[in-house]
Amino acid sequence: MLESLTSLVQLKSVEWNRVERKLATCGDVGDVRKLARRQLPGGVFDYIDGGAEDEISLERNSSAFRDAVLHPNVLRDVSTIDTSTNVLGVARPTPIVLAPTGFTRIAHPDGELAVARAAAAYGMPYGLSTLGTRSIEELADVATAPLWFQVYVWKDRGLVREMIERSAAAGYEAIIVTIDTAVLGRRERDVRRGFTLPPKIGLDTFVDGALHPRWSLDLFRHEPITFSNVAGMSGIDGGTAITLSDYVNDQFDQALSWESLDWMIEAARNVGLKVVLKGIQRVDDAERAVAQGVDAIALSNHGGRQIDGTPAPVQMLTGVRDAVGSGIQVICDGGIRRGSDVVKAIALGADAVMLGRPYLYGLGAGGQRGVSWVLDHIVSGMRRTMALCGRATVGELTPDLVTQQLWRSPPLQR
Repeated sequence: MLESLTSLVQLKSVEWNRVERKLATCGDVGDVRKLARRQLPGGVFDYIDGGAEDEISLERNSSAFRDAVLHPNVLRDVSTIDTSTNVLGVARPTPIVLAPTGFTRIAHPDGELAVARAAAAYGMPYGLSTLGTRSIEELADVATAPLWFQVYVWKDRGLVREMIERSAAAGYEAIIVTIDTAVLGRRERDVRRGFTLPPKIGLDTFVDGALHPRWSLDLFRHEPITFSNVAGMSGIDGGTAITLSDYVNDQFDQALSWESLDWMIEAARNVGLKVVLKGIQRVDDAERAVAQGVDAIALSNHGGRQIDGTPAPVQMLTGVRDAVGSGIQVICDGGIRRGSDVVKAIALGADAVMLGRPYLYGLGAGGQRGVSWVLDHIVSGMRRTMALCGRATVGELTPDLVTQQLWRSPPLQR
């Protein structure tokens, strides 16, 4: 009797690390999001999680993947799954790029350093934002992952050129020119909270801080959070409380045009950097970008954070790929929550995908460990989906694998 009982009942090993213990209860990125929501003050979480206006585009980015239907093949040899591919002329272990995100240290004091260290284990390129909270050089000193630098176009072109030259000197591979931020979108969660960067101290801040003591202690124990790449150069470096919309509208160049892009391409080429153009939302703009000589285009609506009501990037893939052909790389940015989403995007014509919010959820939930959990979840999910679809290599992820449906999934519960 005792022998039978012991064969059925075995004690679990004890996980002493608090973060690992919490992450072990997560089944998907949605669970990590909920964990981050508990860990972070409300204003910080909403800054990461929110989108523009009614958040229709934010929801559509993910629902479009859920509405895309897989058509698996069976009885194919999937004993070896190879997720490797070529991105920007370099062999990569996966077609996944970590998108640039601003003010990352509000999620965790290690900020971009934690993300870069997690990315290195998977060989994923990581894009540092112009509005990052670690500098170009600081990140390069610790990163073994490939690095790209995301460029917002300042009115001060000398500042832009200097950042491009610093990126090249620090060993970055490419710049990501973000073109959808002439003015900042209306992010109404931030409006309702009166959210600033860094958060201003008020009664509501004290209450929220008391409810999230670990986050508050981390904030006060570490150096001030600033826009490290432009500190001391742009008039405002993020060290004092500002509304992001005021900063963007004051500093960014609203006169940015296709002619300006020629200047950016030349500045990057002069120092040996490739150019990714991020923010394309139309076929004709994709065609013009190709004509102007960029190395890749990223279909993106800025994670639904700029203009609401736009199509999901994955919905644009087939039309753009048909229009531009195979001579330029196309990156699908936005809505990735599972490895199956990566498979669908590649099958529909993307050469790579970008993801941002998922790793920020991981960072807020558990620092570098949380980011690693998210990346492992997506990579393992990609491998599993490929095996279950009878496709052993990325080259076998072809359009016949996916159909996109016209109906919409019910919205996620937020």
